[in-house]
Amino acid sequence: MLADKKYSVTFFKTLLVLGFGYFFWLMLNITLEYIPLQTEVSFLMIKQTEVEQRPEYLPFFYTHVYTSIFVLLSGFLAIIRKDFGIRNFHKNSGKIYIALLLIFSAPSGIYMGIFANGGFYSKISFVALGCLWWYSTFKAYRYARQRKFKLHKQWMWRSFALTLSAVTLRMWKVIIVYLFHPNPMDVYQIIAWLGWIPNLLFIEYLITKKRL
Repeated sequence: MLADKKYSVTFFKTLLVLGFGYFFWLMLNITLEYIPLQTEVSFLMIKQTEVEQRPEYLPFFYTHVYTSIFVLLSGFLAIIRKDFGIRNFHKNSGKIYIALLLIFSAPSGIYMGIFANGGFYSKISFVALGCLWWYSTFKAYRYARQRKFKLHKQWMWRSFALTLSAVTLRMWKVIIVYLFHPNPMDVYQIIAWLGWIPNLLFIEYLITKKRL
């Protein structure tokens, strides 16, 4: 019985790593589209107004894109820590995650949210996401400094749930476009909220049930 349980846990963890690896590879490919620096590729094709009229937009955009991929990876390594025999990576991975997110990824994401596609409601969602992303990570950092590790862990899960919005947003986009074929701007308004609210609700449910 114990052997079966251990096998199930190992199998689940393996699926988790493989699943993350697949989505990380997809996100990495998206990031690589912007190397070398180009202003008429992928997402930037529909942001030419900002590119041409706001000289600060591209630095913020590239800062967000280039740092977020490392935030995603370091956050995953920090969270899985000893479960995969890489306990020594936890502290260093966490430092990388927190520093990149608080200094670069979240502030640049908040700025980009102000100019998000989809109108007023999309802008509100992306700005709120960026602020909550920064706040939850800062809380995790403060609790770690205070050695309140249970609270640190819970806030790190909240933070990483918001980090994963980069993945879940794109998943929802594929599903909605495939099923309903809506107007592109309508898609942005929907996925702007679906990308992160279900993630956060799920984590809050787990915390409430004391599973995290």
